[in-house]
Amino acid sequence: MTIQLRLGVNIDHVATIRNARGGGHPDPVEAAKLAEKAGADGITAHLREDRRHISDGDIDRLMSSLKVPLNLEMAATEEMLDIALRHKPHAACIVPEKREERTTEGGLDAAGGMDHLAPYVKALADAGIRVSLFIEPERRQLEAAKSLGAPVVELHTGAYCDATGEERELQFRRIADAVQVTGELGLECHAGHGLTFDTVGPVAALDNVRELNIGHFLIGEAIFSGLDSAIKRMRSLMDQARSEQSA
Repeated sequence: MTIQLRLGVNIDHVATIRNARGGGHPDPVEAAKLAEKAGADGITAHLREDRRHISDGDIDRLMSSLKVPLNLEMAATEEMLDIALRHKPHAACIVPEKREERTTEGGLDAAGGMDHLAPYVKALADAGIRVSLFIEPERRQLEAAKSLGAPVVELHTGAYCDATGEERELQFRRIADAVQVTGELGLECHAGHGLTFDTVGPVAALDNVRELNIGHFLIGEAIFSGLDSAIKRMRSLMDQARSEQSA
């Protein structure tokens, strides 16, 4: 039986547009509600240390407004842990974070940071929050996630999405191989970063992948076609790829 692939919609960059001018519009919480209606299975929001897009108030309102689960992306810091434990979202995805980067530039070094990450993974898990680690599609990182006790990994798909020609094929093979390893290790596998209408199909067809988290592209596409239309088209492409894989 084919398991339906979940779509998590990241609404960070609705807040980026709002913050560019100040005020309350466009409202990322309203975007999250629209995403729910359009078929999103969850909402992702990254509360950064510098609050460059999503704000603390946004998290408060998302927690009280959403019917679908909230996935809180967070750095492994005491401040972010306190916020997560106070709100207790359905899930928390620990991501690397640098103040100077425009967006998350790569996967978390779980293998090199196990001593630092271990207490954060444990504290979140003890609070009943589903923990995931945003990592590169590498066996070493996957094995580290398993050792840390994180039940979920999210594979960084940025290098695959940015590549072209043979390099894209090589990067996709890295992802496909890593997805297979998640099955061997008993990890739930998610994927995301940079996925578009053109790149989502092959990743969606990998049957061990359970969830895709997509944001920037959908918010950008919404300028031309509307957020509802963009989400529904992405949902359709994911479902089609999964259906064709199982046929």
